[in-house]
Amino acid sequence: MTGAALDAIEVIVPNLSPRYSGVTATNRMIAPRIAAMFTTGWFGRDVPDGVARIAWSDLWRLRRRAASGERRIWHARRNIEMAAGVALKRCGWPLALVFTSAGQRHHKALTRWLIGQMDAVIATSEVSKSYLRRPATVIHHGIDTTRYAPPADRAAAWRESGLPGRFGIGCFGRVRAQKGTDVFVAAMCRLLPRYPDFTAVVIGEVDDASFEAKLKADAEAAGLSNRIVFLGYRPIEELPLWYQRISIYAFCSRNEGFGLTLLEAMAAEAALVASRAGAADVVVTEGETGMLVPSGDADAMTAALESLMRDPVRAEQMGRSARVRVTSEFSIDVEAGRIAALYRQVRDATR
Repeated sequence: MTGAALDAIEVIVPNLSPRYSGVTATNRMIAPRIAAMFTTGWFGRDVPDGVARIAWSDLWRLRRRAASGERRIWHARRNIEMAAGVALKRCGWPLALVFTSAGQRHHKALTRWLIGQMDAVIATSEVSKSYLRRPATVIHHGIDTTRYAPPADRAAAWRESGLPGRFGIGCFGRVRAQKGTDVFVAAMCRLLPRYPDFTAVVIGEVDDASFEAKLKADAEAAGLSNRIVFLGYRPIEELPLWYQRISIYAFCSRNEGFGLTLLEAMAAEAALVASRAGAADVVVTEGETGMLVPSGDADAMTAALESLMRDPVRAEQMGRSARVRVTSEFSIDVEAGRIAALYRQVRDATR
């Protein structure tokens, strides 16, 4: 970047994980919105369109205050990014440190110490806030409701997938026990023989090959190898299309920080059955915008999914109500506006 452009940087978004994750996806969605309100730089991998990339060589030049004379916001979402921000600030960089906490668990000593060094903390839900030992502002995650949108014709979208049947039912996310992929496959092994018009789709990177192999073996033993389809990792650009293809989405996580796939499915008007993990209790209005079941309970997940599989009209109505809720309460623009307001408060307090 040029010196003048660096001087103008007001917000730095560090993305220091070596792998693409849900946190990275969240950063990539929100950063362009923030960049429309503040001069924003992205430090790390996977820079999104519309945000300037800050190289390692640029960091030294960021040691001076912004052209406005104010501290620059360093907005971390991981321990490594908090630690980097603390180190830079202690070495003289004029930073105001912000951290977003999505975890729903007691933090380890190092994490607690790092959080204590932040100038402000955002919690993605009241539950996440309850695990923090300091004040925090609750700002729910949001998604791009233009990108994640319903199809013009869901039946036609499903036919274009080339998969069997008339309807799709999906479970997306990393293939592992924490995401409850086994709960989904167990439910499908019971239900698909009774509902021949449905095909199940599992999308996500595989963490443990043996775990996935066991799930595929279960599907084969049930005679469903061609109707429980494992597509593996798919580029993020493809995911909106898959939400448009499926009619029902199963959120099966045993534990979760927030669970953006909840919002993505709802925005695409897919009917939703969600385990009570992450922000499900906040996002879902029981019986109206989705159905809630206990985490890790394959029997409850099976019963709830079946109630929608046998009543497509109800599933469609639930999907429409779900999109209305996401658009009004959980859009990326609503989230960005609330974060921007916090940035202004932090800068005013740290001048």
